Amino acid sequence: MILWLWLCWGFATSAGQPDSELMARYLEEKLMSDYSIMEQVARRVPRQAKFLQRLETRPRMSEFSVKSTIISRYAFTTVSCTMVNSGSEAREAVFEMQIPAAAFISNFTMIIGNKTYYGEVTGKEKKNSSDDKIKHKKPSNSTDGRENGYETFKASVFIPRKMQASFLLHYEELLQRRLGKYEYTVSIRPQQLVGRLRVEVNILENSGIVSLEVPPLRNSKQKGNGKVEGDVSPPPSTVVGHTKTLAKVTFNPSVVEQARIARNGILGDFIIRYDVNRELSVGDVQILNGYFVHYFAPTDLPPLPKNVVFVLDISASMVGTKLKQTKEALFTILQDLRPEDHFNIIGFSNRIKVWQQDQMVPVTPNNIRDAKKYIHNMSPTGGTNINSALQTGVKLLNDYIAQNDIDARSVSLIIFLTDGRPTVGETQSSKILSDTKDAIRDKFCLFTIGIGNDVDHKLLERMALENCGMTRHFQEDEDAASHLKGFYDEIGTPLLSDIRVDYPEDDVEQVTQNFFPNYFNGSEIIIAGKLINHTSESLHVEVTASNSKKYILLKTDVAIDLPSRNDIRGIPGLEGGKGDKNYIERAWSYLTIKELLNSRLKSDDNEERDSLMEKAKSMALTYNFVTPFTVLKMREAGLDSEPTPEELISPSTDGIGEKLQSLQGHKAPPGIRRQQDKQRIKISKTSADGDPHFVIDFPSSKFSVCFNIDGEPGDILRLVSDHKESGVTVNGQLIGAPAPPNGHKKHRTYFSTITILINKPGRSYLEITPKRIILDDGERLLLSCDRSAVVQSSSLEVSISANSNITVTIRDTITFVILIHHYKKPAPYQRNHLGFYISNSKGLSSDSHGLLGQFLNHEVKLLQESLNQSHQQDGQNQTEALKPNLTNTLKVKGRLVPVVWKQRRIYNGQQEVDCWFAKNNADKLIDGSYKDYLASHPFDTGTSFGRINSL
Repeated sequence: MILWLWLCWGFATSAGQPDSELMARYLEEKLMSDYSIMEQVARRVPRQAKFLQRLETRPRMSEFSVKSTIISRYAFTTVSCTMVNSGSEAREAVFEMQIPAAAFISNFTMIIGNKTYYGEVTGKEKKNSSDDKIKHKKPSNSTDGRENGYETFKASVFIPRKMQASFLLHYEELLQRRLGKYEYTVSIRPQQLVGRLRVEVNILENSGIVSLEVPPLRNSKQKGNGKVEGDVSPPPSTVVGHTKTLAKVTFNPSVVEQARIARNGILGDFIIRYDVNRELSVGDVQILNGYFVHYFAPTDLPPLPKNVVFVLDISASMVGTKLKQTKEALFTILQDLRPEDHFNIIGFSNRIKVWQQDQMVPVTPNNIRDAKKYIHNMSPTGGTNINSALQTGVKLLNDYIAQNDIDARSVSLIIFLTDGRPTVGETQSSKILSDTKDAIRDKFCLFTIGIGNDVDHKLLERMALENCGMTRHFQEDEDAASHLKGFYDEIGTPLLSDIRVDYPEDDVEQVTQNFFPNYFNGSEIIIAGKLINHTSESLHVEVTASNSKKYILLKTDVAIDLPSRNDIRGIPGLEGGKGDKNYIERAWSYLTIKELLNSRLKSDDNEERDSLMEKAKSMALTYNFVTPFTVLKMREAGLDSEPTPEELISPSTDGIGEKLQSLQGHKAPPGIRRQQDKQRIKISKTSADGDPHFVIDFPSSKFSVCFNIDGEPGDILRLVSDHKESGVTVNGQLIGAPAPPNGHKKHRTYFSTITILINKPGRSYLEITPKRIILDDGERLLLSCDRSAVVQSSSLEVSISANSNITVTIRDTITFVILIHHYKKPAPYQRNHLGFYISNSKGLSSDSHGLLGQFLNHEVKLLQESLNQSHQQDGQNQTEALKPNLTNTLKVKGRLVPVVWKQRRIYNGQQEVDCWFAKNNADKLIDGSYKDYLASHPFDTGTSFGRINSL
């Protein structure tokens, strides 16, 4: 009879639709008619489905939903699952959920029939040392759910007959930026088709959301690989909507749509990727309820040169796919090396094989070709000598650093890959760790990669953590080539080194890591802390870093009273728990606990390890986080007495929170105190500002001369020209505007761009506008004028005072100040423009020229006989007698120039200047005529009339 029914069922499905889709339609059309267990547990289903249900022993999942709220990269996730036991006897139900390894579980609740059990986070009792060692020596199992950055939470209960059980799991995580995107992932693996399945993700980013994307569902073999091949459209039934700062993404597939994706109910990972608006500044500092979090991820920076050693396992265990995929990845990685990089390759098994002995090789087409040949000819053999391989790679880099100029600030790193444990040479993990740390001595970073199930995860993780690196683990059956390439892409473009973030010591406390050896393109540095000065209206922030040959200082003051910006109350879609409203405090606690866990992992001192464990445990209990030192115990609601051990229901949380996240940094020594006196700019009278009005100061003569230039829009004026001697040229480009009504001018002109060209000791230039600055000394750097910053190299310093001025200092002997003129509500005849001031001209030669430069080392004589009236008229008072005549004469290089007395306001009207004014476009005052000072383009370095050079 049973065989006949199966045959009938098979015939019916083969004659019509595929069985999974037919079954799905029955489930959707029939089962969905009534899904309330409280009203009717035994649902009406098709006869075939009833037969299958009788064969099915596990309870059915009637609902699976995920709701997440992401506020400023901090994600609160709630997973809700309902299972129904429609059988005639109690059945076991297993709730299983993969969560990110970096996440902390914060709550778990079960409702079984009419009983409610709530999760209570308690401290885990300290195990004795022997137990602890056994745990650490136990090899990882591929089924324990801890690979690829994910762990498995599992709860098993028995559901009474004709009843249901509901599970609510809460976890929190701080999203990490990789390859220029934040990635939020939800695992959807209910193991069966679900009547009601829904994922809802709400995102709030005050900086502004950009590049929001929802790729197709990712299966387990793709996990960890950020790239999606083929179809890139969102999963079916996905709805995406967003404004500038808010986004809502929902995924609500019907049973039919689920069956089309996967008939076994394992749909895959639902992924959301996005980024936020950012610029080169101190970053995004958010403050709420006495806590702050600081996100720093600058853009538009030139990459630093890097020195990289690839240390690759070629032992016998790498035979086959693992070594083949490693070679494929290395071929692509070598092709991505930049011309300024240096590299070498080490293969290790029993023996250590170095491609190029005792040297780092520059990146050239021939060297890349030879390296590929070397990798192609690698063959697996022998055991695994991890310690000797690392010592060889470290010595190679140390020797290179010692023998070469480090002022270039290149970034050195080792990328180490293995699929096993040490079997040859030194095999003790503690000795390998100490040898590696002693050899590197904080000079560069070590990045580790493990492939397969036989690697020593703890060794690789701690080795990277102790040496400012990161670690990754990939499974054998995954696409290792794309994983390796993706990992290299994360660290292959260093942009800054020696990044340090400082806050006033009297204003903050308990600040997380604030020194980072490297910042890689597409990543993000995160610092958090507590405010202690509650009377201060702002928080001062300073970021210092190095970029190639330049030193960068960024600083700003962040307003502390920002409730309207950071308070999420009343925002639609963000009505979460009370923890959501303190998201900055919880982000701080999350980072602090991670820091304590990392510090304990790196420590070899038992007393220090115990102290760090107690601090982490105490904070985890305060914020209800499940960590390696806390455990989740289930208690029945409403019970006042302590339940017996048999009454406790403990879900399987082994390993949850044990995957540590390297923050690639540590606390720097106490920072510099905030300077109370603001930077003062030396005001100089020698300038070209406004329409434009020129002023030249003659200190020895104790008077100033001024003139106007009535240029045309688009004209480029040569202001300073000393290209041959000091190597400095300054050009200013004019922009036009209508003349004021009833004026005598046909139009106005202002400086829209100032270009400073420098030819000594090396070639560089600055292009300055009211909005941004381009600094190019072989590497292009873009700076915003609305953020305070300092960029410094051996011979050049650029200091920006936000929305005020830019000071350019060349070789400490030449200083120019460029004023920024911004109009909030400009009149029709006004334009945002620049003013150019010469503060220090000692480094300019006596041969310098230009509209301003020609006067810097020459004196102008005022003819004294015409300065005052020769006699005093009857009735004149003394004051009137001392006033100069309206018309006088200057003697300039033998030329007589008629001038009149005027007063000018310069430096944004802050200073009034008395000057002798030369009319008619400075006729006879300047050498030649106005047109002789026109440059053909902004980079024209011509030094004499009619002669054009370019930088």
